[in-house]
Amino acid sequence: MKPLRILIGAETYPPDVNGAARFAERLATGLVGRGHEIHVVAPSPTGPASREVRDGVVVHGVRSHRYYQHDGFQVCMPWEAFPATAALMGEIDPDVVHTNAHMVVGRGIVRAAHRTGRPLVATNHLMPENLIGYSPIPRPLRRAFNKWAWRDLGRVFGKAQVVTAPTPRAVELLVRHAGLVDAFPVSCGIDADRYRTIPHTSGPVPTVLFVGRLDQEKRVDELIRAFAALPDGVPGRLEIVGDGARREEWSALAAGLGLEERVRFRGFISEQELLEAYAGADLFCMPGIAELQSLVTLEAMAAGLPVIAANAMALPHLVRPGRNGWLYTPGDVPELTTRLAALLGDAATRRRMGAASREIVAAHGSEATLDRFEGIYARVLGREAVGMRRAA
Repeated sequence: MKPLRILIGAETYPPDVNGAARFAERLATGLVGRGHEIHVVAPSPTGPASREVRDGVVVHGVRSHRYYQHDGFQVCMPWEAFPATAALMGEIDPDVVHTNAHMVVGRGIVRAAHRTGRPLVATNHLMPENLIGYSPIPRPLRRAFNKWAWRDLGRVFGKAQVVTAPTPRAVELLVRHAGLVDAFPVSCGIDADRYRTIPHTSGPVPTVLFVGRLDQEKRVDELIRAFAALPDGVPGRLEIVGDGARREEWSALAAGLGLEERVRFRGFISEQELLEAYAGADLFCMPGIAELQSLVTLEAMAAGLPVIAANAMALPHLVRPGRNGWLYTPGDVPELTTRLAALLGDAATRRRMGAASREIVAAHGSEATLDRFEGIYARVLGREAVGMRRAA
């Protein structure tokens, strides 16, 4: 298609390490590769407003502040972000705006795009429930907050001509809780070839791999407890990649269960090291209960790993029980132990399920995702800039 100037809004962007940040980066660099001029507007990773070019993407950092309850996470203040995003909208003068957030930076971008009549696309990666653990909201008020937060999301994204989410389950949540009745799924996409090309390097003892933030909704403590309960004689190592607020607590849990020699906490690692971690693993486990798609699970599947995952949110879209892995009931540690033991003790089944993972992940290719979004941009450019239909 004709090259466009596209503004991508994000509440989180690398060097942040999370699925939403990685999606925004892959979308931006993928569109640059197709000849588009891409500007990303996101919280500054260092605090002061910034501007730099990374991999052909112009990244505009909005003045931000360290969030007191989460080290390494920057947040913006509305009274600073709204004027900044309005000014950047005028300076960049985009053909299309694609926001991946609605909180502060995203809200400012949506307001500026709507006020100036620019075509607007919105993609949701957030479950408001996931924010509760990082807020001072009293427990008795949390249910009311969640209801309000979903409706607020609907009001902001309702100004867009098109709203997407990564999976049918994520779209279902937007329709049910945010009232965005015309939302539809577009996979985050993955460059599967990148994960296929690394030779498998697993050792004599099979390795279970987890990749992700070490925060409450990931429930890595369940995986550690299940691993500790494996029957005598079942070989296995557990490798945990990522960092977060619960790392110290979960490291102490592993030590208390006598797993120091069998569980390894690696923290944040480089992209190359992550590729090697997938190549060195024998199966992947995702115990998280708030995955709207789970890029790391897609990556593990592309690397040819069977997957054991919580039967929650969008993970059933990726795991076909008996074909490429197993689902288990969240919180049911004995069930997870049983699934782990079965695969750790059966190399032939791991190979069969790993091959099936690669077949399933083929539907989530990054080129198909870029095609979908280019088609969406063409669609919103070809019609009057009106808001999305919302439920009454």
